[in-house]
Amino acid sequence: MTDKMEWQGQVGTSWARQWQRTDRSFSPLTERLVERILVSDHAGKIADIGCGAGELSIKIADARPDGHVLGLDISADLIAAASERSKGRSNLNFGVADASVWQDPSFIPDLYISRHGVMFFDAPVAAFTNLAASAAANAQMVFSCFRAPAENAWATNIAALVPSAPSGDPHAPGPFAFADPERVKGILSAAGWTDVGFEPVDFDYVAGRGEDPVADALDFFGHIGPAARAIRMLEGEARTAFLGRLRDLAEANLHDGAVRFAAAAWIVTAHKN
Repeated sequence: MTDKMEWQGQVGTSWARQWQRTDRSFSPLTERLVERILVSDHAGKIADIGCGAGELSIKIADARPDGHVLGLDISADLIAAASERSKGRSNLNFGVADASVWQDPSFIPDLYISRHGVMFFDAPVAAFTNLAASAAANAQMVFSCFRAPAENAWATNIAALVPSAPSGDPHAPGPFAFADPERVKGILSAAGWTDVGFEPVDFDYVAGRGEDPVADALDFFGHIGPAARAIRMLEGEARTAFLGRLRDLAEANLHDGAVRFAAAAWIVTAHKN
């Protein structure tokens, strides 16, 4: 589980510092997500929910110069990183906000977009209801989310290394909260969204590259994802043993100059009812 407080604290800070690597890990998915977003003819006001360090917002703002993009995230550190890297774009702004309760009468979105930013709502039906209420008539939504953990080796392989890793609630806020398409369709339908569609996207999650891809992957895992949490919690010999297993895993997944893992996502589309 990754909750709001974590994103406002340590998790958000880590992602802000590691944005080049997190962007790299999602690169093939981002390319397809951008293509899917640009199919929409809703080029006016676009809100990026859980925008993180801003890569998706920047790409869409550059592709839609006549539109205006507003990136929203609850992490002040991520918004600072997004604002810094996006300087010079007059059609792009960022703001610290909780999208589940956000409303701005001066910015009525025609289109919501998100790259993996919607799976962390404590009350998803209420959150998507608020988004619908805050949107223009006939607004559209395009977002990505992970499919089942079993289809995402980057997560399951690392989780298998963690001693006594708890299974937890599969629907709790976190990376896989929206893995079940029937659950997602039910949430969106209850919140006033219709024509809900799902496109499966398989991609390589690149964890390490460069002169020493394994070392790069280990440093990345030490800051982002399930391994980072384990490293913080373990001590002494247990921590040393875990790091050794993590290195072995990275070396086993070194292919063509990069440490890469299988990853699987949904691109979800919907219209305001």
